[in-house]
Amino acid sequence: MAESMTGLKRSSRCTAISEDDIGKELTLMGWVQKRRNLGALIFVDLRDISGIVQILFDEDICGHEVFEKAGSLRSEFVIAVTGKLQKRGGAVNKDLKTGSLELAATALRILSESETPVFPIEDDINTKEEIRLKYRSLDLRRPAIQRNLILRSKVMQSVRSFLTDEGFLEIETPMLTKSTPEGARDYLVPSRVHPGEFYALPQSPQLFKQLLMVSGYDRYFQIARCFRDEDLRADRQPEFTQIDMELSFVDVDDVLDVNERLLQKVFKEAIGLEIELPLQRMTWDSAMERYGSDKPDTRFSMELIRLSETVADSGFSVFSDAVKNNGGVYAINVKGQGDMPRKRLDKLTEDAKGLGAAGLAYIQLKSDGNRKASFEKFLKDGELDSIINKCQGETGDLILIVSGTLKISREVLGQLRVNLAKELGLIDESKYNFLWVVDFPMFEWSDTENRYMAMHHPFTMPYEEDLHLLSDKEALGKVRSKAYDIVLNGTELGGGSIRIHRSDIQEKMFEALGLSLDEANERFGFLLTAFKYGVPPHAGLAYGLDRMIMLMAKAQSIRDVIAFPKVKDASDLMCDAPSVVDKKQLDELFISTIPEENNEGKGE
Repeated sequence: MAESMTGLKRSSRCTAISEDDIGKELTLMGWVQKRRNLGALIFVDLRDISGIVQILFDEDICGHEVFEKAGSLRSEFVIAVTGKLQKRGGAVNKDLKTGSLELAATALRILSESETPVFPIEDDINTKEEIRLKYRSLDLRRPAIQRNLILRSKVMQSVRSFLTDEGFLEIETPMLTKSTPEGARDYLVPSRVHPGEFYALPQSPQLFKQLLMVSGYDRYFQIARCFRDEDLRADRQPEFTQIDMELSFVDVDDVLDVNERLLQKVFKEAIGLEIELPLQRMTWDSAMERYGSDKPDTRFSMELIRLSETVADSGFSVFSDAVKNNGGVYAINVKGQGDMPRKRLDKLTEDAKGLGAAGLAYIQLKSDGNRKASFEKFLKDGELDSIINKCQGETGDLILIVSGTLKISREVLGQLRVNLAKELGLIDESKYNFLWVVDFPMFEWSDTENRYMAMHHPFTMPYEEDLHLLSDKEALGKVRSKAYDIVLNGTELGGGSIRIHRSDIQEKMFEALGLSLDEANERFGFLLTAFKYGVPPHAGLAYGLDRMIMLMAKAQSIRDVIAFPKVKDASDLMCDAPSVVDKKQLDELFISTIPEENNEGKGE
């Protein structure tokens, strides 16, 4: 039977006690982690969000009634215990902060009883994630998840403190906004008072924070909730949190400086990591050329090797044709893997094909001195030696080669590089390697849209010396932007850019993207109108907070650092959302739904 806590006041959290409190009468409250009944003595591990403390129930001290009640305790009962703090009579538990202490109970109240939990409330359990997320309130009691959310809170406090001291104002922007379909799909919200019209949930506060710059609030930040109706991915959330900022009267160096100092403070305060400044910078071209990725993991080497010039006249037409068609031929040298079995090489080939390559060529420099190349019969005399020398191949090495378009050849090898490093244990997991990737291309070609699209967004400023290229459709791929990403251990932490503040450049940008001024005004009219009244040069950056915490905590999934996450199909297993709503609600919104066709029994 649950009891009231009337008249009781918690003295402290379980692990806020110390040897200085020995002899004091304390009242502690929390959940029963474990009960051990030794007959004459009962030991209970009491848990709250701070950790665990041992409670001793000795019938000679607490009396028969309290001792009997203690014997009825079960895992996850919520209790209040009063007693005197003392040194443990038995062995010290060095794994616990309170391992040398125990509370000798004199009074006990059972505040709430519990059914047997569907899984143990402890770390390193083998319970399926679907079960943990269905019973998320239980999962959130586990120490590892609690540590992650405590860390998340610390980071948010540290961010707010730093940015406030730097003169930033925390300003909220709307959650119900205008749909601007460019990039990911919007989540739409129907309007009851405007039948047939819809709001959109924000994908980011981008336009509003630029309006704040126009309005004179020259340093803004917000820890903002954002929403994207994206295709299914295992570790992507439909709603997520950004650390969002915008600054006026700045250029690239100013933005990078304030953010480097922000990262230095936050990582020091949150996890004790010392970050040495300034952080390394690398151009987008260099990152793609050396690592095959615009978010390179620099904790290990195995950089890409350009073979295009070496094999331009190759007898192997797969190589020479790629070079003639302005593509690329690249290699990586996997040290010490020259004896890799054929079955594993075949799997690597399938992986390369799955990533978009036509195939994977390889050279094995076996430990017995023999060498084998999958394409040797097509080569001219001396050509294999030239390739091996270019790759600095030695006995025991494995050289992997991909050819094709510049994009495919680099990106496929870049991904194989990371996959092999993980498989072979080449990554020092204790490292935190930060890197700025700068000078992104302004545009990227979309095969589905059959046009150039903005790599970041249409308000990104091009380099001044590239402005003349905006009017040449054949040269759009050469335009560089003042965009920058901050990368940590091969993961993009955040990104931003200098914004366009001149109307003539903005018009050229829309024209390059195939947007007429009428279309631009339809989508972004409120921003463009504001820009007529004096726009300061401005720039911004946004971090993915969830991703940052995941890397700090070294968590396996982004879902382990979010209190109530969705699964990969964007559903919430705990509260069963999304769900069907009443017809009355739909009628009020002037919405009807179309039943999905039942294709059962129909021909293809």
